[in-house]
Amino acid sequence: MSLASTLRALLPAALLLAPIPAALGAQRVVAYVTGWQTPPDIPATKLTHINYAFARIDAEGKAVLPHPGVPDHLAYLRSLKAKNPQLKILLSVGGWEAEGFSDAAASATARETFARSVVALLREHSLDGVDLDWEYPGQSVAGIKSRPEDKQNFTALLQEMRAQLGDRYLLTIASADREYFQFTEMDRLHVYLDWINVMSYDFFNSLTPTTGHHAGLYASAFAAPGDRNADASVKQHLAAGVPPQKLVLGLAFYGRGFASVTPLHDGVNQPYERFEAAHPYSELVAKFIDRDGFVRKWDAKAQAPFLWNAQTRAFITYDDPQSIAIKAEYVHKHGLGGVMFWELSQDSGGVLVDAIVKGLK
Repeated sequence: MSLASTLRALLPAALLLAPIPAALGAQRVVAYVTGWQTPPDIPATKLTHINYAFARIDAEGKAVLPHPGVPDHLAYLRSLKAKNPQLKILLSVGGWEAEGFSDAAASATARETFARSVVALLREHSLDGVDLDWEYPGQSVAGIKSRPEDKQNFTALLQEMRAQLGDRYLLTIASADREYFQFTEMDRLHVYLDWINVMSYDFFNSLTPTTGHHAGLYASAFAAPGDRNADASVKQHLAAGVPPQKLVLGLAFYGRGFASVTPLHDGVNQPYERFEAAHPYSELVAKFIDRDGFVRKWDAKAQAPFLWNAQTRAFITYDDPQSIAIKAEYVHKHGLGGVMFWELSQDSGGVLVDAIVKGLK
């Protein structure tokens, strides 16, 4: 065990997040932009990186573009470098329910095939790197193939990709918490990555038994002991040995709604009858926040906003400029590598991106 590993094992988790001097350079602002909702006006000067979502993996285990319109989308994103020459464009492969990763990582031959196909796409479209969004190694919760060997194979896949990408291209992944660590070698694989996009959202959704802050920075006062939050996720990554500057904190540009919620505590961490829907922040502003019985409230312990409709017993959890500013301060305080968000078209007139830029200054 290295000296750093020994010290890490002895330190309590709270000390892993001790403030770090802000001499690490400017933090990243990573925007996911989708092929099905590419915004016509992207604030290029306010971003450092764009992850284009998504490329897929075909039956031969190669990364491919999903439809003929993607090259035009990528050309548009590259054109933004005229406004911001430092902007980097990455191709994100995968996404929820995206099949093919387990097979692509299963053998040395398959890993080489996949990595070569990625390099070919990056060269063909003059891109700056690749982001892998495998949801999730070793798990079939999204209905995709998985195998126990995914744990070691994922590390081997990243090692092969790093070897083929070299220093010319960026290599990142989207990560999660809890079970994600059981089925990956986070203590080993991070050395091959430029950074990790921590999906610190969707903590409460249609699969959870209660409502809650789906992107809460901390736990609510009413949270169950096993409930998840962004701070706990970051600490889990740090405890695995990931350097703080390689962690990019995820923000949600959308909310999640729950219907027929038990009214105790204005619906926070309460049972519900039905998951209602996901709502872009722009829709929340236009139709929900302080409208038609929905009252915007603030959970000071979780550092998270939420909407509560006492008449209909509807609860909506989301991020807003206040919570995003606090998360930006958190990134500064703990020397993290920046923020990313899903996804740009869901903003409302740029107010969330502006909150990020202001908060990271």
